[in-house]
Amino acid sequence: MDKVRIGIIGLGNMGTSHATHIHLDKRVPNLVLGAVCDISAERREWAAKTLPEVPVFEDALSMYKSGLIDAVLIAVPHYDHPPLAIQGFEHGLHVLVEKPAGVYTKQVLEMNEAAKKSDKLFCIMYNQRTNPVYQKVRDLVKSGELGGIKRAVWIITDWYRPQCYHDSGTWRSTWEGEGGGTLINQNPHNLDLFQWILGMPKRVRSFCGFGKFYNIEVEDDVTAYMEFENGASGVYITSTAESPGTNRLEISGDMGKIVVEKNVITFHRNRVSEREFNKTNTAPFGRPEAWKCEVPADTNGGEQHVGIMKNFTNAILKGEKLLAPGEEGVLGLLISNGIHYSAWTDSWADLENFDHDGFYNLLQDKIKASTYVKPDVVQRVADVAGTH
Repeated sequence: MDKVRIGIIGLGNMGTSHATHIHLDKRVPNLVLGAVCDISAERREWAAKTLPEVPVFEDALSMYKSGLIDAVLIAVPHYDHPPLAIQGFEHGLHVLVEKPAGVYTKQVLEMNEAAKKSDKLFCIMYNQRTNPVYQKVRDLVKSGELGGIKRAVWIITDWYRPQCYHDSGTWRSTWEGEGGGTLINQNPHNLDLFQWILGMPKRVRSFCGFGKFYNIEVEDDVTAYMEFENGASGVYITSTAESPGTNRLEISGDMGKIVVEKNVITFHRNRVSEREFNKTNTAPFGRPEAWKCEVPADTNGGEQHVGIMKNFTNAILKGEKLLAPGEEGVLGLLISNGIHYSAWTDSWADLENFDHDGFYNLLQDKIKASTYVKPDVVQRVADVAGTH
């Protein structure tokens, strides 16, 4: 096989963008659009006009059985990611799933098990892993150059979304349709990067505002405190209601601190480890000498979604290592579920021994108890360029 034929399920914001990158702009070598699928007659009509050479299907199963594709890219509402992925594996397809991996860990663990039993590749669209800035930060942490980690604080409030965004789809910003708010929609990339760089926290205690700023029933404001195995702490703050917002990641360690803001890495580097300095210093107000260093990294953001699709294609054709294995999608989701669980129960959420069934049951309770009435919805497909 010298080319991969991929089918796209879902022609909303992201699916349309992916179809454009693959078929119209031809930005992914050796990846061809074999078919598309959407339950919306309007979106199928768009595909027939815009992608006239590409077969269009009304349901995923028919596309899976068509023999026209080798792989599938799943870009539908979150709840449907795991079942469609499992079906894809059952039909002998490689699977690339949009973020998040799913809504609740219980279903994502089932998806991971299906991937494990298949002989096909499984990848998730964690496109921020292609960003050279975050790759460099991860290297600084994983290599030990920052020393033992003490604290990480990420303020990520530049995810502003107005009310009309929440009203742009019947499934958006509801427990039943989306399974959450900013944690499940905007923040999966950041939560993935948080654990990709630092490792998984042990437990989390969180405080969430549900419909605090918008006419929605899910969270639009979050503050979470986390603890890691080595004793380090983490604070994660996010909102969709701040404009202008902030995107600032600060990681403190024995060798100083790293600050990432406006896609620039600044390393305030201690000449000696703070822990070693503390053992020998005799001056009451002494402190290690520190240098302010700008760490070189390409600030263009990387290839983003196209980069993940290139990597996925090369993994299938050439055995290239996946940058974002699909099985790792459960990790950021576990933090997300833990934040919800903690807020709902007003207690700590143990991520090492997470109650997957308990979380699922609480989510079902939220859905059943909902009295939220969606306002008039203006269904629309928006250009997502510059939003990630």
